[in-house]
Amino acid sequence: MADENGNTPDEPVVNDKRRIDPETGEVRPEPAAPSEDGGTAAVTDPDELIEAEAPDVEVPAGAEAPEGAAEAAAEMAAEGAEPLSADDEAILDAASRDLVADMRQDMLRAQAELVNFRRRVERDREANREAVVAEVVRSLLPALDDLARAEKHGDLAEGPMVIVAQKIRGGLDKFGLVQVGEKGEVFDPTMHDALVQLPSADVTVNTVADVIEPGYKIGDRVIRAAKVAVHTPQ
Repeated sequence: MADENGNTPDEPVVNDKRRIDPETGEVRPEPAAPSEDGGTAAVTDPDELIEAEAPDVEVPAGAEAPEGAAEAAAEMAAEGAEPLSADDEAILDAASRDLVADMRQDMLRAQAELVNFRRRVERDREANREAVVAEVVRSLLPALDDLARAEKHGDLAEGPMVIVAQKIRGGLDKFGLVQVGEKGEVFDPTMHDALVQLPSADVTVNTVADVIEPGYKIGDRVIRAAKVAVHTPQ
């Protein structure tokens, strides 16, 4: 049907792609394959059609090389390699010896550092232990002073306090607690705390005249210095 301008619109085109002709009932021939120049070329051999439609196959990167390829590559490398000269071999030997020596020195140095680290850890651990014990013993010194005064006044001659005093002193002795400060010994400022100085013609050096309060130490660590009176030379 024409429009107002007299033009006939394009009618739809229907392509019948059925293999069987509905009118004759026969099989229709295969369509022509496109040729290299953009046209169509008839394919008569089925093998040609299969080969033309076969996709390209890519070899994976991790696939094994064909048999004999590795041997051929090794032979080619061996044929193209030049033998090392005596100087080159001497340089390689010296480099290998130096490398072994350096690795041995590094190993010995690391081993020595490990040994020193273990010693420092053990020393620090022992120092921390002594510091903790010293603090605990220092907190018990007033009780020891009370026991010493009671014993001096005869209050520990008998009764249950005698056993209590023995247990307390025995427990502290296990930690190496030692009393310091004796009358007549030479004054040591690291062990004694001089509260009184008395000039005396009987001494030639500073000497402990009397112990006001005993001191204590554990090993080389002074827990408390002894409070003493000191005779000084005239």
